Amino acid sequence: MSHEQVLKRKLLAVFAHPDDESFICGGTLAKYAAEGVEITLVSATKGDMGRRMGNPPYLNRETMAAAREQELREACDCLGIGRLIFFGLRDKTVEFEDEASLIERIEALIREVKPDVVLTFHERYGGHPDHCAIGKATTAAFRRTADNGALYFITFGDALEHPEHYGHTKNDVIRVDVKAHNAAKLAAFRAHRCQTEIDEWVWQSDKAALSRFGKYEYFLKGDVNSPQRASDDLF
Repeated sequence: MSHEQVLKRKLLAVFAHPDDESFICGGTLAKYAAEGVEITLVSATKGDMGRRMGNPPYLNRETMAAAREQELREACDCLGIGRLIFFGLRDKTVEFEDEASLIERIEALIREVKPDVVLTFHERYGGHPDHCAIGKATTAAFRRTADNGALYFITFGDALEHPEHYGHTKNDVIRVDVKAHNAAKLAAFRAHRCQTEIDEWVWQSDKAALSRFGKYEYFLKGDVNSPQRASDDLF
């Protein structure tokens, strides 16, 4: 094994639906991929119960899963994500899965990948039952394997620019500068075509669309008692 392989940084992201990776933290994933980080993405479902079916609608319940799978593959190419895994769970039912089995499945993946960083949803602040359920299971799996590595929860927009509003301090938050990678994020948004066609701003000129993105993406530490890392880097 080469010295380079030994030093290869790894990130595992465990999310619920196609587009979670792009819409919430696409800039960060693109940044680390550009820096050579090996990224593995899990999408627990194929988003087949999504309400957006293109504009004008061209999908239905039968064709939705295949379309969203293909869109996610294209988004991964835009962001530089090297490995994509679908768990094959039914959209909007992750909370009803056998929790022990789901935890074991994620634990096995963590032991295989040996990531330096794990990203997932917070089990209470995820905003969607599927998000919260996959976040809870991933957190439990990480706790079982946490000899090394760090766990972070993805957050929405710039909500954690002022973490004190949510009972946290700035020491609990990592703020990643994604300005240089918002073009890749926009490309990933556009790859998720059936989900974004209704959002006119996504399809404006690149300059106009990019102006809608923030300069930073924020992550909440999964273990606030862990040693203080840099406030602007997940690794």
